[in-house]
Amino acid sequence: MVEDGSSEVDESVVTGESLPVSKAPGTELIGGSINKNGTLRARATKVGSDTALAQIVKLVQEAQSSKAPGQQLADRAAFWLVLVALIGGTLTLIVWWLTTGSFSQAILFAITVVVITCPDALGLATPTAIMVGTGLGAKRGILFKNAAAIEAVARIDVVVMDKTGTLTKGEPEVTELSADDLSPEEVIALAAAVERDSEHPLAEAIVREAERLGAPQLAVTDFENVPGHGALATVDGRRVAVGNARLMARETISLTGLASKRDAMAAEGRTVVIVAVDGRASAVIGISDAPRASARAGVEALQQQGVEVAMLTGDNRATAERIARELGIGTVMAEVLPADKANQIAELQRAGKKVAMVGDGVNDAPALAQADVGIAIGAGTDVAIETADIVLMRSDPLDVATAVTIGRATLRKMRQNLGWAVGYNAIAIPIAAGVFEPRFGLVLRPEIAALSMSGSSLLVAVNALLLRSLKLPSA
Repeated sequence: MVEDGSSEVDESVVTGESLPVSKAPGTELIGGSINKNGTLRARATKVGSDTALAQIVKLVQEAQSSKAPGQQLADRAAFWLVLVALIGGTLTLIVWWLTTGSFSQAILFAITVVVITCPDALGLATPTAIMVGTGLGAKRGILFKNAAAIEAVARIDVVVMDKTGTLTKGEPEVTELSADDLSPEEVIALAAAVERDSEHPLAEAIVREAERLGAPQLAVTDFENVPGHGALATVDGRRVAVGNARLMARETISLTGLASKRDAMAAEGRTVVIVAVDGRASAVIGISDAPRASARAGVEALQQQGVEVAMLTGDNRATAERIARELGIGTVMAEVLPADKANQIAELQRAGKKVAMVGDGVNDAPALAQADVGIAIGAGTDVAIETADIVLMRSDPLDVATAVTIGRATLRKMRQNLGWAVGYNAIAIPIAAGVFEPRFGLVLRPEIAALSMSGSSLLVAVNALLLRSLKLPSA
C-alpha cells in the first residue's frame, strides 16, 4: 500500500490494463507492477503465498489438475480389434477343423484372419493425421503441444480473447487528434518536444507519432515535470503544457471549445492528452491501445467457421467496447480481475460450451488453464506460454482461426481413416475366415491378406498427406 508520494504505475502484467494507473497515499500496489514516474514509498501488506501473483499461480495449478486426460478413439478401437483378431482366428480354426476335419485348411484360414485383422491401418489412422496437422501448423508458426490440443481445438464453440497484447498491440498510440488554432503537424511537433525525454507510455506514444509523421525536433528549455499531471516546457519561445485536465486547472487554462471533443474521446475509452500553447488550449490528443492489423480478419474468420468470439479483459468497459466495435465482437466481459477470469471461462463451460481462451499475460494464465484449449500469443509471458496448449509464435490473432481450421481438418482426416480401417476389417474378416468359400469358392491366402493389409495402411497414409493441400485463412 502507498504510504507517501504520487505516481503512475504500469499494472499490465497482472491486470491487463495497458495504460498507467495513478497511485496516491492509501491506494494499493500490485506486486509486479512498474513505477513509470514519480516517487512512491510503500508498505508490503501481503507477501509470499498471499500476493496476487502467488494466487494466480495457485489458480493455474488448480485448473490444470482438474483436467481429465483425454482418451484416444484409435487406441480403444485397436484394443478391441486385437481381441477380434485373436477370437476370430480361434473360432475360425475350431469351426473349420470340426466341419472339415482338416487341420491344415483350418489353420490356413485362421492365420489369414489374424493377418488381415492386424490393426496396422487403425494404428496409423491417428498418428499420420496428427503428424501432418502439427507440421502444417508449425509452418504457420502455430505450435500444438500435443495431439489432444489438435482434437480439442477442433471441437470448440467459443473463443474468448484477451484484449491487451492479444487483439491489440499492447502499447498506446495516437489514434485521434483535434486541433483548434494549430495544424495537427504543429501540435504533434510541440507536444513531442515536451515529451521526448519522458518515459511515460503516453509521452512515448506522442513521440512515436511525431517520428511517424516526420515532425521536426524542436529546441526545449525550462522543462518541468508534474507527476500525475503532465509536463511543461518552453519550445521555440512558446510555453507549452502537455497533460491532463488537472494540469490545465493548475495552470488556469480553460478548454473552451475543446471540452466537448475531450469528453467525446473519453467516452469512447481513449485517454485524452491536452496541449496548451501560451496559456491557451490548442488541441486534444486521443491515445489508446490500437488493434493489431489482422485482428478483425481473425475475428471474422472464426465467425465464418461458426465459432462465437468474446472479449475478456481487465481494462475499463468503455475502452473494451470501443475495441469490440472496431473488430466486430458482440460479447464483451470487461473490468474482470485476474482471479475472476477463470470463473468467466468456467461459467461458459457450465453452459455446455467448449471454450478456447487466447491470452498473453500472467493475468490470463488461470483462464488459459481453465479453458478446454489454452492458446498463448508467442510474444506473451513465459507463464502464459507454459500454461497454454497451443502457442502462436507470430502473435497473430488470425492464427487462432488457422489453428481451428487445421484442428477440424485433422480431426476429419482421423475420422475418415478410422472409418476406412474399421470398414476394411468388417469386409475383409468374413472373406479371410472362408465364409464365402463353400458357395463361391472365394479363398484369401495369407500372403494376399498381408498385401491387402499393407494397401490399407498406404491408403490411410495418403489420405492424411492430403491435409497439406488444406486452404488456410488469410487476411
